[in-house]
Amino acid sequence: MEQERVPVLVVGGGYAGLSAAALLAWREVPVILVERHASTSVQPKAFGVGPQALEMLRSVPGVEEELTAIWAGIGENMRIAIAGSLADPQPRMIVHDEQEEFAFMAELTPVPAVGAPQAEIERILRTKAEDLGADLRFSTELVSLEQDAAGVSAVIRDKDGERLVRAEYVIAADGYRSPLRAALDVPTSGKGSLGELCSIMFDADLSGLVREREVTLWYLQNDVFTGVIVTGTGTGSHVLGVNLKEGESEADFTEERCVELVRLATGRPELDVRVLDRPLVGISHVLADTYRAGRVFFAGDAAHTMPPTGGQGGSTALEDGCELAWRLWLVLSGQAGPAFLDTYDAERRPIGRLMADSQLANLGVRMPPAARVGYPEPLEDPIGVLLGRRYHSSAIIDEPGDDGSILEDPRVPTGRPGSRAPHVVLDWDGQLISAIDLFGTGFVLLAAKPGGQVWMDAGRLVKDRLGIRLTRLLVGDELVDVEGRFMERYGVREGGAVLVRPDGYVAWRSPPTPTRTRWGRSNVSSAGSSAADGLRGAGG
Repeated sequence: MEQERVPVLVVGGGYAGLSAAALLAWREVPVILVERHASTSVQPKAFGVGPQALEMLRSVPGVEEELTAIWAGIGENMRIAIAGSLADPQPRMIVHDEQEEFAFMAELTPVPAVGAPQAEIERILRTKAEDLGADLRFSTELVSLEQDAAGVSAVIRDKDGERLVRAEYVIAADGYRSPLRAALDVPTSGKGSLGELCSIMFDADLSGLVREREVTLWYLQNDVFTGVIVTGTGTGSHVLGVNLKEGESEADFTEERCVELVRLATGRPELDVRVLDRPLVGISHVLADTYRAGRVFFAGDAAHTMPPTGGQGGSTALEDGCELAWRLWLVLSGQAGPAFLDTYDAERRPIGRLMADSQLANLGVRMPPAARVGYPEPLEDPIGVLLGRRYHSSAIIDEPGDDGSILEDPRVPTGRPGSRAPHVVLDWDGQLISAIDLFGTGFVLLAAKPGGQVWMDAGRLVKDRLGIRLTRLLVGDELVDVEGRFMERYGVREGGAVLVRPDGYVAWRSPPTPTRTRWGRSNVSSAGSSAADGLRGAGG
């Protein structure tokens, strides 16, 4: 049997697999991706990209611009409501005006709001990954997998037959059923299957019901069915999701019935409807109890299948791929040891559960009361879920007294280790950038002037000693703190420093330091030891 060798094999060509492949290829790590379907998704499915996912994806040149262009071609606003139909005169509004209600987000992140259907997002990620050199193989399935101490042997099959791929690591992004998760006997928890939904993609003229250049996402509750309708997805079509009742199957959703359901959902009994597609989609709350099985790492729905209520399942999957890509790059390039990969499970699994439970809670609120028995309560502050998540692992040097929380209010950033590095406007050689723009290519050591030069000197020594890709930048010198908010948002004093990882999370922060006039040669050694501790932890 023909054999190929590659550092990373990705199984699955959805959000998690494509984001991992794109960012691995961008970091010049050879990668093969296999996907049993002939192409990326043709259904709109998930809608939009969360700000944290976009912050990590924007490192790849052109991704943010292309995603933003899709949203610009679709609309300028989004409303979310609960109603009986689109013609309901008294809908219960969840989001009245996205632009107005979330305008404050510009203070927290440099990325714009992006609304785009999954089909378009996957298309862009596929193109970027291939342009960067990733080997993406569609109509190709994984047949079997065996792993040993040195690597993984996988048999894959395409139209030309079977071949053997020998990889150092495998990313299992093979969906909510995840054959790999089952084959490796990875236990799961959660509420399990919550039913099925028929996703009816249809073409119809909804003028008069849908405002121009506005996407509407309405949760529908009426005497006939419960479900959701998404309009204005920019694909020339709309999507109605109808929850199946007990005893119903795919055979019950004929084209004629789908037309009737669309007319009921829109409140227009004479609407001219053309049904384009009507597959069944499972709704589940299933959580893998570990994200790592030897050399195999689970991502996306294979790690955390969650209800769609809340729209963060896709973004969480994108983040999984991004988080795996930089960790694997670090290990494969020799900047960290293999044990560093354990931090993926330690950091991402609590977040996966948080997001899945949050969307389960939303399902209970946005569907009939009988469905919410035993469900958690919705989070009071959804913004914390979007930008206020925290990590805890051996790659984070927690400060004494840290409360171990996994959420904080991003509107009042702390800069403490484990938190997302705050957005701050900086001037670099006459160009205004965000601090977020500095992260992605490696570790970044930021120090405040005056007194920060000692950390720059220490960082150079540590960089050479540990062989880690580290960029050292002095705020107040080559970087100008335009709004004077760096020290406040990052929680450092004059002369203090902070170490940020490639994923934009704070790994370590210096203790309060004396002023520059009291720093001598011995202080460089002391600072070097402290910085080395931070880098050793962050880099495994």
